[in-house]
Amino acid sequence: MPHLLPYPSLPAESIGIHPPERLPASLRIGTVALQVNDLPASLAFYESVLGFRRLRLRPRTEAHMASAELGAAGRDDVLLVLEEQPGVRPVPRRGLLGLYHLAVLLPTRADLGRFMRHVNSLGVQVGSSDHAYSEATYLVDPDGITVEVYRDRPRNEWQVSAQGEIQSALDPLDTPAVLRAAGDAPWQGLPAGTTLGHLHFYTGDLAQAEAFYHAALGFDKVTWSLPGALFVSAGGYHHHLGLNVWAAGSSVATDQDARLLHWDLILPDAASVAAATVRLQKAGYSVEHTPAGPEATDPWGIRVRLLPETSAAS
Repeated sequence: MPHLLPYPSLPAESIGIHPPERLPASLRIGTVALQVNDLPASLAFYESVLGFRRLRLRPRTEAHMASAELGAAGRDDVLLVLEEQPGVRPVPRRGLLGLYHLAVLLPTRADLGRFMRHVNSLGVQVGSSDHAYSEATYLVDPDGITVEVYRDRPRNEWQVSAQGEIQSALDPLDTPAVLRAAGDAPWQGLPAGTTLGHLHFYTGDLAQAEAFYHAALGFDKVTWSLPGALFVSAGGYHHHLGLNVWAAGSSVATDQDARLLHWDLILPDAASVAAATVRLQKAGYSVEHTPAGPEATDPWGIRVRLLPETSAAS
């Protein structure tokens, strides 16, 4: 076992392995767009089960498929876009290269307890785990896409190795304690302060994933000793992205599959977007300049749009 230290006992600059040029610590995950088979079925899950708030519903036209924009209480930020493509295949049990899961971060343990009590009352099948830095639940949507709903422990409860690696775990969740934390307050949907905390991808090769997300894009490596996985982040977070090879050998998700269409990486300003764009291009990755902003594609077709905070907020 490595010698472990409380997270705050190390200087922030000692957490993780840094690339030569790093992403800003204040970045966040923005909108995530999913391709689904049946929009009403997906809305029933994301609204009634998970508690997303519907912001806009766009009916099908000759030019566009039907879609919905979803958020949480208190703000009109679009966290999730569901785009309907009738006939797409559900995600197979082993997974496809692309999205492994998206993760909804609740503000408090009490919120997680209220969510768990809610889904238990619906009879929904839920997985769970204690990751040491977080407490997490896992659900599967109508297309086989996995969604994590979790809460973070305070950083003073996290542990790191002497080498600056944030320690992860796969321990059983203390479900009774989480439910007790809920108190008597009812679940009323995703509360104010809910965000998309991280994304986790199935990749075909960790070295290639590291080259794209760490060396070129600029995330720090923060957990690198997990079998077949690498976690990267900015600002000392436990992970903004999980990268694994647990579905290596599977096909890449295509237009005919339920899948991740793109995700937004929100950076503090236009200068940060420009710097990340240049790093990707210098490393040999193509960057398309779309009306929304620069969009890069990783080796498995995962598309990330780089947006400044001002643009994302407008």
